[in-house]
Amino acid sequence: MDRESLKGLRIGVLMGGNSSEREISLKSGAAVLQSLKRSGYKATGVDVGRDLAGRLKRQRIDVAFIALHGRWGEDGTAQGLLEIMDIPYTGSGVLGSSMAMDKAIMKVVFDSVGIPTPAYAVAEEGKDVTLPLPFVVKPANEGSTIGISIVRRKEEIAPALADARKYDKKVIVESYVEGDEITVAIVNGETLPVVQVKPSKGFYDFEAKYTKGMTEYIVPAGVTKTVAKKASDIALKVYQAFDLSGCARIDMLVRRGVPLVIDINTSPGMTETSLVPKAWAYLGRTFDDLVETILTGASLKI
Repeated sequence: MDRESLKGLRIGVLMGGNSSEREISLKSGAAVLQSLKRSGYKATGVDVGRDLAGRLKRQRIDVAFIALHGRWGEDGTAQGLLEIMDIPYTGSGVLGSSMAMDKAIMKVVFDSVGIPTPAYAVAEEGKDVTLPLPFVVKPANEGSTIGISIVRRKEEIAPALADARKYDKKVIVESYVEGDEITVAIVNGETLPVVQVKPSKGFYDFEAKYTKGMTEYIVPAGVTKTVAKKASDIALKVYQAFDLSGCARIDMLVRRGVPLVIDINTSPGMTETSLVPKAWAYLGRTFDDLVETILTGASLKI
C-alpha cells in the first residue's frame, strides 16, 4: 500500500497480548504508535485480548500494524483473525508466522531445504534425551529466550526440561554452539547489515536483551565479509522458504565460519535496544522511516 492512501486510513497498532512477552510488546507498540503519529498517520493503540475482533470493530481499524510478540500474535492466530475480518496487516501471513514460531516445525523446514542449523531433537515426555551434552533446552513456541536453559551436566537435564514445559508442552533440545551470535533483518525483501550481539555475561538471555548496557551491538558485525555474505544469503533463503513478508529477523550462531540458524522472528522488537532499528540506523535511515516502510507492506496474504 502506498503512503498517501495509508494516510487516509485508521491504523491500529496491535500490542500487548496474552503471551509471556506482553510487556516487551507494549514497549514495541508504544514506540511504533508514537512514530506513526509523528509521521502524520491516524494511528491508535489496540491492547490485544480475547476480545480483539470486537476492539477492531469498535475502533474502526482499517489496517493493523502488528507489534505483538510471541503466542497469539506472532504465531499466525491474530493474522488468521485479520484475514477473516478483511483487515490488511503488516508482517508475515498465517502459514509463515506459524511455521516460524514453532521451533520443531522450523527445524523440519530447515532440514528439507538445506538451511544450516544446530543438531536437535524433540524432547518427548518420559523418554531420555539422546543428544550429546552440552545442549540447549527450549520451549518450542516461546521467544525472548523465555524458558531456555543451557545444559552441561546430566543432572541438569530434568530441571531444564521441567522449566521449559512450564511454557510449552512441546520442547526441543539443540546442540550448544560456541561462536559469534549474529542476526540479519529483512524488511520488505531488503536484507539489512549483519548485527553482532555480544552480551556482557556470555548468554544472551531475557535480561541481557532488554536491559540497557548489558549487551554490545556491533554494526556491521565483526565477522569476515565471507561470513557476512553467507549469513545474508541464508537469511534471504529462510525468508523465501517460509514465505515471510514485511519485517523479519533471522538469528544465527557462527561455527567454524558457517552461520547456523537458531531462530526466526516474524515480529521483531521495536524497543530502544532492539536489533532491527540498529541495523536500519546504520544505513543512515530514521526509526520513523523504518516504521513507515513496514506499514507500506501491509496487505492480506490469503
